[in-house]
Amino acid sequence: MDTVPIERWLRRLPIFSEIDAASLQHLAAEARWRPLERGAFALRAGDSCEAFFVNLGEPVKLFVLAPNGNEKVIELVATGQSFGEALMFLGRPSPVNAQALGDTRLLVLPRDAMLAAMAADQRLALRMLAGLSRRLHGLVGDVQAYALQSGVQRVIGYLLRDAGDDGASTVVLPVSKATLASRLSLTPEYFSRVLHELEGGRLIAVEGRRIQIGDVKRLAAYPHPRC
Repeated sequence: MDTVPIERWLRRLPIFSEIDAASLQHLAAEARWRPLERGAFALRAGDSCEAFFVNLGEPVKLFVLAPNGNEKVIELVATGQSFGEALMFLGRPSPVNAQALGDTRLLVLPRDAMLAAMAADQRLALRMLAGLSRRLHGLVGDVQAYALQSGVQRVIGYLLRDAGDDGASTVVLPVSKATLASRLSLTPEYFSRVLHELEGGRLIAVEGRRIQIGDVKRLAAYPHPRC
């Protein structure tokens, strides 16, 4: 594929927005598109990771499997977000599976090309470090939520994460309720029960994946049980 469109895509991404034209052109020449159909894997646990990926379509699910076969979703990678950076630098096998939840395409950036670009442009290296730091901060936040928040608090926190301080708000779930429940370390049954409870209290209205919040402040003030 012509590298000019890839250059344009790279320039739109915050991590590459300030690097010099020569480095960007080199990255574009080394990058490649990888289409993924729904259900296809970009990575499987145990695979080597010689590149990192930018998702430019439907969400990609990062998950692990327990010995009993149960699935735990670690992260949902939305369009414009990336994954695989830490594995690429460490040169270790992937501990997670990466599966497309819908038809998507990935921009694949090989490790050698990234290392050369980072050596040539310190700003890119700093942005990569910042991105990895944000991801680590997010994972720490997840652990705190699982340890210190009830299931109801986790669901409400998710619904309110992009809402304003007051008034109404609408949330469209980007993935199935079962997948989102796993991301929040809840069973699908418990997740549905919480939504039903909140809907019964007229705090939300659920229509498929669309959830209407009538009053953000009321939902935020909802009493939270400890489990």
